Amino acid sequence: MTDRYLGSGTVDDDVTGLTGPVPAHLPSRLAITLWDFSWYTQAGPGDPYEDLDAAVSDAADLGYNAIRICAAPLLLHGDLGLEPLLDIEGLGLAPDGEIYGRRTRWYDVRGGFTVDLRARLHELAAACRRHGMVLALASWEYQQSPAFAASSRWFEAIDAVPLEERYRVLAGAWDRLLADLNDAGFRDQIALVELHNEVDFSILPALADGGAEQVAWLRARHPDLLVTASYGKPPHLAMHRVPPGLGAGQFHVYSYGVLDALQQRIDIRAEGSGDFPGPALRDLLRADAPSPAAYGRPVAWKMAATVVTDQMVYGYDWIDPDAWDDWLVEHYPPFHEVMRREIAARVIAIAAWARWQQVPAVIGEGWVGYTPLLGGFEEGPIGLALAEHGIETALAHGVWGVVLCSNAAPHHPMWQLQEWQRAQNARILSA
Repeated sequence: MTDRYLGSGTVDDDVTGLTGPVPAHLPSRLAITLWDFSWYTQAGPGDPYEDLDAAVSDAADLGYNAIRICAAPLLLHGDLGLEPLLDIEGLGLAPDGEIYGRRTRWYDVRGGFTVDLRARLHELAAACRRHGMVLALASWEYQQSPAFAASSRWFEAIDAVPLEERYRVLAGAWDRLLADLNDAGFRDQIALVELHNEVDFSILPALADGGAEQVAWLRARHPDLLVTASYGKPPHLAMHRVPPGLGAGQFHVYSYGVLDALQQRIDIRAEGSGDFPGPALRDLLRADAPSPAAYGRPVAWKMAATVVTDQMVYGYDWIDPDAWDDWLVEHYPPFHEVMRREIAARVIAIAAWARWQQVPAVIGEGWVGYTPLLGGFEEGPIGLALAEHGIETALAHGVWGVVLCSNAAPHHPMWQLQEWQRAQNARILSA
């Protein structure tokens, strides 16, 4: 029997190696936990990050070797007249005396403490060095970080920067922050530098409109580091639209699927809806939910400083998580293959782009999407299976760094799934 030649499309490309080279001092694979800005907004008494060294130690014990954070470069080194001492408040108090965002992910910040963010960044880098970890440094400042401050000064200072100047100011801030970390002896702890998180979902121009130029400038200033920017929803069907010159392909892979169907049904991500909450959302609310008018909303500047809406804050604070999960599980079957294929297709597109550009690929966030704090869909069998599918696909296509799930971090309930995290991290690091 002889093999027939059926055209070049039948010949598989070799995708077993990494998509691009990484610096020799960095791990051959990254198992990433996403600490975002929470490592300083949830650092008060009794908070998940109160003891920073203990949090890093726990992450290392679970098999992680990389932590992705907001390093707040504009606050620390933006030359905007800001101080590193930061009073943390969260979204503020609701009329019932409890915090806004109490049952959301990331926004459930109690505040009431002051943090020296520069000293804390150095403390984190030192803890990472002790525990064999590296850092992926990003900025969430044009997306949400300043909303957690007690004062509007941080937000007002960065908002005053003209839109067309923001990438340049970010690049300069990063240059000074990296010099500061270098002088403190922490350069080898830096695995990745992102000009900004999710440039497509932040108060920034398109990356092609000045951002790629600033990435190139920062790369030239620090040629030994991987410098890039991240996309929340990269153009998977037209990856040529991603500007060239990025030092790494750090992209996020969310397949909302059934979650998107629920969000549209209950109109939870919009703002200013006249009939909010509609009947579909009311059916999912807790029995003790106040009306939106009675609940109110965070002060205006905090809502301007973040990309979430007041309808999301109200809805996630007052949703019945069991009813939420029951709806998702009941309506999931028709979305099963669609969501699996979407995750695989997006991961493969990202890896192929990175291989074409000869840079390492990283999946820094994923896999389903933004759910209430106490909703367990992504931590349950369906969500875990989708995460494992994404991780497996990423490893098979040479992705360098992979997050287990955006919810796998100390400030989420998923952190309690210790054996699952150990097993997945072992898969990543042994690939």
